[in-house]
Amino acid sequence: MSSPRKPRQSTRPQGEFADKDRGVRLQRVMADAGVAARRECEELVLAGAVTVNGKVVDRLPAWVDPAADRVEVYGRPLRKAEKHFYIVLFKPRGTVCTNSDPEGRPRAIDLVQHPAKPRLYCVGRLDLDTSGLLVLTNDGAFANRLTHPRYLVEKGYDVTVDGRLDEGAIGEIERTIFAADRRGKRSEMRSSLKLISRDRENTVLHLTLCEHRNLQIRPLMLELGHPVKKLRRTSFGPLRLKGLAVGEWRELTPREVDQLMRSSKSEDPGARLAPRAPRRSMAEWAAERVGREQRMAAEATPPAPAAPAARGGSARVGSGSKAKAPVKPTPRKATSKQAPVKPVSPGFRDDRRSRSGESKAGSARSGKPRGRAPRRGR
Repeated sequence: MSSPRKPRQSTRPQGEFADKDRGVRLQRVMADAGVAARRECEELVLAGAVTVNGKVVDRLPAWVDPAADRVEVYGRPLRKAEKHFYIVLFKPRGTVCTNSDPEGRPRAIDLVQHPAKPRLYCVGRLDLDTSGLLVLTNDGAFANRLTHPRYLVEKGYDVTVDGRLDEGAIGEIERTIFAADRRGKRSEMRSSLKLISRDRENTVLHLTLCEHRNLQIRPLMLELGHPVKKLRRTSFGPLRLKGLAVGEWRELTPREVDQLMRSSKSEDPGARLAPRAPRRSMAEWAAERVGREQRMAAEATPPAPAAPAARGGSARVGSGSKAKAPVKPTPRKATSKQAPVKPVSPGFRDDRRSRSGESKAGSARSGKPRGRAPRRGR
């Protein structure tokens, strides 16, 4: 969204909105309300398209109070920015992580009875028979940062398998799981499998993954002959499953939310994403194509033959090669002289010569029509 008018600066002071203690920057409030990107919102403000409490604000910086001030863009009021909620839940077994279940099974969001009644959704999913730590929110950017594989947020699971596993079986499980989890070198380094305890009937392992692969743990274990008895998520980034009973929930503190955001790869100073190369223009693509065609033409061109040695010259004798005698030019044989052609008078017409192939070829080369010229009318 951009303004059709040119940006203009107001001559009157903006003392009312120039106070930093007033609240939040105007362009940020507009961007949070979904008007446009923050830079485009700045252009709208400078163009005089924004009013605050009925007053035109066309100078930056400007601060407003989203809860008390009425901000309008082209006469339309901004919708109130939705407050974000961050909930952690101890999900019990037998509940689904979806907001709409046609089968009518118990939902995890039904266990969160928040007084504000926000519309929450699960960050990632745990299957029906998996319990443990589950984060719920209404912040889409926050959910994307925690679930997208490229951010490499660690998730920890306690896996209880049937039977007593030795070191060889644990090593086979580790190789199988991490072979399916291989996306990058750093992902392999941060993923791990550790032994917690084992007895005659059960073996408890702690699995740390940098990708959301909990739905594949059960099939992999079953394929290896070690069925999973119990699967519970115990950590999500720096967040741990502590102080909650099964089915209980609580709100995350601002510090915990900040730690979760910083646990993503892009916030780690030692593991920043590689900058994306800028897009090339059409002229650059054309220049690259011409250069590639020239290189292909140069490679396809055969090398020029070596220049022949001069006649009568002596050949250079190399090691292991015999010297060749100079080749004498052979004299050409004298050819028989052709009979002289008799001169033809201007009035004489040689029909045989006109019908010869030489005359036809000459007429073709000259561009004149073949055959005799039409007779003039008497």
